[in-house]
Parts: sequence; structure tokens; C-alpha cells
Amino acid sequence: MARRKKRNNLLKIAICFFIAALLLLTATVFLFIKINNTEISASSDNSYIQVSSESSSKAESTNVSSAQQVSSAVTSSAAPKPINIPEISKETLTRITALSNKKDGWGQGTHKDSLNRPTGSLSAQKKYGKYDAKFIMENEKKIYLTFDEGYENGYTDNILDTLKEKNVKAVFFVTLSYAKSNPKLIRRMIDEGHIVGNHSSKHFSYPEKDLQTVYEDFIGLHNYMVEKFDYEMKLFRFPSGEYSERTLALVQELGYETLFWSYAYKDWDPDKQPTNEEAFNKITSNAHPGALYLLHAVSKANTEVLGSVIDKFRQDGYSVELYPVK
Repeated sequence: MARRKKRNNLLKIAICFFIAALLLLTATVFLFIKINNTEISASSDNSYIQVSSESSSKAESTNVSSAQQVSSAVTSSAAPKPINIPEISKETLTRITALSNKKDGWGQGTHKDSLNRPTGSLSAQKKYGKYDAKFIMENEKKIYLTFDEGYENGYTDNILDTLKEKNVKAVFFVTLSYAKSNPKLIRRMIDEGHIVGNHSSKHFSYPEKDLQTVYEDFIGLHNYMVEKFDYEMKLFRFPSGEYSERTLALVQELGYETLFWSYAYKDWDPDKQPTNEEAFNKITSNAHPGALYLLHAVSKANTEVLGSVIDKFRQDGYSVELYPVK
């Protein structure tokens, strides 16, 4: 009996040890799984962080500023190279691109000072003169005539005849299509001592385009004039008078001066021309010291009154001068 009781006690002890060992084993396995899961989780987190960091680094490397993109594009081997004017460095283009590209449409306004000079032109000259831009000339009794030539309407020969008769030289701003379509007129302008200015290749608004497109448009006409006429342009007029500080700076860096105007009127529509008397009165009544006149060569009225206008300027004590290119 005592022997059986002892055996039962030993069995109970063995069972207790077995259960304890089983619990210990279970606890060990559970702990191992937990640790392993933690490592896997940590490894996954690190992998995620690494990928994110790599993506961020890749984004930073590809997210080049617009200034750098423009600089690379304009200075690339694919970009047209300017003839006889300095190429622009990447650093300079980066600086230019940082300037405001807010579009302004130029018009001299109606407010005038005591000398009949548009105050808008005087203000713009002070603000943007640092970019070699001219909105009005110095306070002298001199008048400068400029003509815009977007297309030929049959009057340019007559205008040139009048200027020759009156011994007056002027600036003619032409587009690429005009230069290609009217080589004889271009040659006559040059041969008779007038200045041929750059009015763009395609006559679009420069501030509405990226700087590479603007650069290529500008250089296209410049290079064409050098190649076909051995003539180097130095003056630029923005299409429709629409400009920005950025595009002014670009034109300056390309070695040009920009000519705006201190007087212009609605003369560009061949179907809505003023009478000769109206044209004569508008043009002459707005004379002022340092006047930069913009006249459109498509205008029949301008063509017919031009000689009388020049005579009137001279009678009033003005000299009619050719713009003094730097």
C-alpha cells in the first residue's frame, strides 16, 4: 500500500515536471516567434524608409528648377547658335529666369507733362531703362520715326520714296516672314541708310512662351538677316508691345536694345483707316521732345501724309533723326 502511494506521488511529480517543461517550451516558442516577427517588422519598416529615401533623392535629382532646365536647353548643342552676338551662359540664364515673367502690354497712355510728353513713357523709362529699353528719348527737340512691318500692304516703297525725298532715316521693324517675302524692300532699306530692326520670327507674345522658345524665335530672324543680307540687327521691338522683365533682360543679354514708343495710334487696320486730315492732326499734335513714333507701314493714311508730317515737325522746330544705335 505504501509502495503504491509512493509510486503515485512519483507519477504526479513526473506529470508536474512534464507540464512545466511543456509550458516552458511553449513560452520559449512564443517568445521566439514574437522576436522574429518584430525583426521582420523592423526589417520591413527599414526597407520602406530606404525606398522612400531613395525616391525622395530621385525626385530631388529630377526636379530641376525651371531655370536650370531652360539654361540646359538654350545652351545645348541642339539650340540655334547666334551669329555675331554672345552666347548666354547657364548662370546668366538662371538669373534671367528668376526674374518676373508677368506680361505687360505697352501703351503710352493719355496723361502728359507740360512738354506734351506721355508720363507713362517717362515712368517706364525710369523703371526699365536698366535693360537698355527705350520708351522715350532725351528731352531734346528731336523726333525718331519707326515703322512696323508685319506684312507688306503695298506702301513701303512709297514710304521709302518720301523719306528719301525729305532726307530722313527711320527704323523698320520686320518679321521673319516679311524679310523672306520682301528681300528687295529689305535691301533697299539697308542700302538707303535705314535701320532694320528685329520684330521676331513668328510675332507671338514673348511672355506667354517658355524662354527656350523665345530665344529660338529671336535668334531665327537675327541669323537669317546675317546669312541672307550680311546685316546685323541691333534693335528689337516686342510683338504687340507685350513684354516682361524676364524677356527684357534676355533681349539685353543678346546684345540688343529694345525700342518701344512714346506715340502710336490705331493705324494698323487697313479697313478702318482715318482720313488723311485725321491722321495728320493725330500725329503732329502729339509731337514732343524725344518722341519715338510708331507708325504702321500698312496704313494708307500714314503713307499719304508722311511728307506733310515731316514738314510740320520741322516747322515746329523739331529735327527728325535716325535712332542712335549704341
